[in-house]
Amino acid sequence: QMQLVESGGTSVETGGSLRLSCAASGGTFSTVCAGWFRQAPGKERERVAIMSGTGTLSYADSVKGRFTIAKDNAKNTLQLEMSSLKPEDTAMYYCAAARSRYCGDGMNYWGKGTLVTVSQ
Repeated sequence: QMQLVESGGTSVETGGSLRLSCAASGGTFSTVCAGWFRQAPGKERERVAIMSGTGTLSYADSVKGRFTIAKDNAKNTLQLEMSSLKPEDTAMYYCAAARSRYCGDGMNYWGKGTLVTVSQ
């Protein structure tokens, strides 16, 4: 049973940058699909970026070229580097991981989220 704890969320201005981090215990990011999701007020949760256990990456169109997902296998953490932030990036960001190395099987473990607010 993996436990995931996100950190790094804060308030930033439009155009700013931020790094989110997710620490895992009870499991290893390196061998499973893991990713970042977000949910804005009044909206459904959406996938932001995922990385399979084989290293395959996938990004939402809205963040391509601005966000980068990475695994730090030495520290067993998952990062999300965000740049050129826009107000529409404001959301609760969640870290998630699967039991499988493949992302098509869905996520099984979720963190409690970290809030990112982007102001004008």
